[in-house]
Amino acid sequence: MQLQQLRYFLAVADARHFTRAAELTHVSQPSLSQQIRQLERELGAELFHRARAGAELTDAGEALLPLARRIIADTESARLAVQETVQLRRGRVRFGATPSLCVSLVPDVLRAFRARHPGVDLLLREDGSRDLVRSLEAGELDLALVITPRDADAPAGLQVTPVLHEELVLVSAEPLPRRRARIEDLRERPLVMFREGYDLREATLAACRAAGFEPRYAVEGGEMDAVLASVRAGIGPAVLPGMVAARSGLAVAPFAGAGLGRTVSVAHGREVPLSRAAAEFRTVLLSHLADV
Repeated sequence: MQLQQLRYFLAVADARHFTRAAELTHVSQPSLSQQIRQLERELGAELFHRARAGAELTDAGEALLPLARRIIADTESARLAVQETVQLRRGRVRFGATPSLCVSLVPDVLRAFRARHPGVDLLLREDGSRDLVRSLEAGELDLALVITPRDADAPAGLQVTPVLHEELVLVSAEPLPRRRARIEDLRERPLVMFREGYDLREATLAACRAAGFEPRYAVEGGEMDAVLASVRAGIGPAVLPGMVAARSGLAVAPFAGAGLGRTVSVAHGREVPLSRAAAEFRTVLLSHLADV
């Protein structure tokens, strides 16, 4: 059974005449009749009572009629759904990013993508890099912005592309004594520290330990909003990404010398190709990062 045969069947059923149905479907009457005969052979039943005055549905034809209409309607719906997805009038992107990136880079990227493709659904997951990598590996996300350690191998099964190196800075509610901070400044100043699992926590700890000391905490265990609120309340300074610090309204001092930094990368599955919507989102993301 072919879709075109069902379309011819519906045309005859509506017109009640083979010749008029052929005219409506822009096919010769013999060709249309041949296709209907072929359909009847495949179904094992006559579908029309044929007469010189026209054609009437048999009982078998009456039984087929609503099913044929439903099949053709579903086929058209499927065609339109695919076309809308290909043309990015519809679709879905499951995107993940770290909390610091969600309050700095991500809103502008989401706005730019929505302006171009308002019909595409965006699902955003905010999490630490390790959890985002696990979600990518499990197929729960299409792509994510993650922090990649220097000299670390990319996780198996993921395509990881470094796109941005971001400077980490010291922020405080009070004026900082120097325009450029030093790692040693953190030795005697209790810090507002992120929870375990945050890349910012690991970067700060690594820098302090490389300088020969363990930092002290005024408070620890916070998410990004809690850390910012604690710093604004004067509880202590914190080490933040430069893009977050620039919007914080706090006193900011970059670190002297080689300083502190982190690499932001776009990651997605290596084996499964990105959907059209996800690939377009990646293009918008990379374009935005190129201008940062």
